[in-house]
Amino acid sequence: MFWRQQKVNTNPAAIEKLLSRGVEEVFVRENLEKKLRSGKALRVKLGFDPTGPKIHIGRAIILRKLSEFQKLGHTPVFVVGDFTARIGDPSDKLEKRPTLSKKDIENNLQTYKKQIAKVLDINKVEFHYNSYWLSKLTLEKMSELTESFSVQQMLARRNFKDRMERGDEVSLREFLYPLMQGYDSVAVRADIEIGGFDQLFNLKAGRVIQKHYQQPQQDVLTTAMLEGTDGRKMSTSWGNIISVVDEPGDMFGKVMSLRDGLIVKYFLLCTDTPETEIETIKRLLDGGASPRDIKMRLARAIVTLYHGIEAAKNAEEQFVRTFSKAEFPTDAPLQEVRRGTPLIDVVADTAGSKSEFGRLISEGAIFDYKTQTKISDRKAVVDRDLDLRVGKRRFVRIKVR
Repeated sequence: MFWRQQKVNTNPAAIEKLLSRGVEEVFVRENLEKKLRSGKALRVKLGFDPTGPKIHIGRAIILRKLSEFQKLGHTPVFVVGDFTARIGDPSDKLEKRPTLSKKDIENNLQTYKKQIAKVLDINKVEFHYNSYWLSKLTLEKMSELTESFSVQQMLARRNFKDRMERGDEVSLREFLYPLMQGYDSVAVRADIEIGGFDQLFNLKAGRVIQKHYQQPQQDVLTTAMLEGTDGRKMSTSWGNIISVVDEPGDMFGKVMSLRDGLIVKYFLLCTDTPETEIETIKRLLDGGASPRDIKMRLARAIVTLYHGIEAAKNAEEQFVRTFSKAEFPTDAPLQEVRRGTPLIDVVADTAGSKSEFGRLISEGAIFDYKTQTKISDRKAVVDRDLDLRVGKRRFVRIKVR
């Protein structure tokens, strides 16, 4: 049964924040803003395919945006893609995505509601599993659905186009995915659909398919994408995630290992820190303030969101106890290098050889005094000044010129 919340907040400042903070694109903004100011409770759809057992804080960005809609009085409509996960979303994929088994999906789903409840008021969320309607599509109904899109429209999709030009395979199964996600919008009668920016094609497909079935077209809002602990897009398949259910100490340590250049973005997308404060943080960093101190503040904020103030305090104390080190030696040799130089090229002599560098980095034996974190990426490049301990007794100071 569908239900609607009655009291809707139409405060202009709250609506502006909803439509701007961490948002990449709104389509069609004028129409959506008009809806939000109307006082009508809207049905805001978010679909998640259970491709892994843990939800990471990159995916939680869109959950937090859904929470903003919920707090204004709109209805979160959460669609669990237990059927579409078996098809495989080709969004932003440079090769064909493998399918998941039904057993994999069932295992991944076990704790989803518990994880989502860390962000949303779970008692005021509509939950739907898209296998309920998609598994009932007969060949005749599927044929009708495919009439809503042309092959040319599908081939206009960037990653399909790139793969075709390289001569790589694009399966018909992948063409079905946006059709099915769009049909989800028809099934739940979505007023708005939200998702990550990599979902833009699929979200706009929902508009096309709603029109095909003579429904009002949903508006679309996409959020920015988040880099993971290795600097690439945060992805379960790459293992560079910070999960919403990571233990507080692990979560704190992972945040502290982030590249300095991501600090401001993480404050904006992953915390409730006011934007005026974030601007101050940016000015402090630009002015030479210690990234480590500001990153500690970031880690506290993120752990507090998912585990509470007390857990964040304990995690910080644990981190300081574990990683607090003696002062960096003032007579350490200095190397000046160009930004972007591979770290292995700079540190190999200090380590003894490139193979020894590889061994030390795999053992977590290369330590950055500036951030009080271990460097674990073999392909790391020098993008800032570094004070490194290499092994137990060797030190090097690296300055970017």
